[in-house]
Amino acid sequence: MTDLDAELSAGNDDEVDPRWLRSRTRLLEQPNADAHWLDAVEHETAEVAVAVAAARAETVRRLAHALSRNRDAASPFPWAGVALDGWIENALLELPATEVEDRYRAILRDNRARDAAAGRTTDGPHLTDLEVLYGPKGIAAAVASTGEQKALLIGLVLAHAGLVSEMTQHAPLLLLDEVVAHLDPARRAALYDALTALDAQVWMTGADPAPFAAVASRAQTFAVSPGRVAPAG
Repeated sequence: MTDLDAELSAGNDDEVDPRWLRSRTRLLEQPNADAHWLDAVEHETAEVAVAVAAARAETVRRLAHALSRNRDAASPFPWAGVALDGWIENALLELPATEVEDRYRAILRDNRARDAAAGRTTDGPHLTDLEVLYGPKGIAAAVASTGEQKALLIGLVLAHAGLVSEMTQHAPLLLLDEVVAHLDPARRAALYDALTALDAQVWMTGADPAPFAAVASRAQTFAVSPGRVAPAG
């Protein structure tokens, strides 16, 4: 798994175990699980799963539109293409939500024995991935270089922050941990300009104060030590 895959993965059952999946897993662990209880839990599971998938699909649709609308070949942060790879999200493009719920309930029912043996739910939106395309080269982000992936990820973060601001009419709060250390001076300056244009509150961290020198006149800098935070300089 690349850095970008880890950052942008839409879900993984080994890492994300929602309440409605945990309840079903606990029932399946019982030697003689009550079929009626399983039916009830799976009914709720399907409703929540499809609602999550629909919301996720709408978010990605809006983000893809924002990325396309603001595409700039000259930007140091290349444009990305994004799409969801999950059967529920894809089914919602053509079928009513109630029909997709019924289909997922049938899958959950048919997979009970397999899921009991696995100790987890082996099908559902928690396994959906976010596919990312490195736009300028037309290649999957997973096969781009590490530097290209980092630049692409920054571009995605900036696009998402802009979308949040546009939709909510509130400036977003960004937390960027050790981002500037991985950028050359030109990309670093471009990032500072892009963050200023967002008119957002931005917190950036770094072990080396040198990369922040270029933004010192536009930012407050703090030195953090064990048990103490104080203005730097």
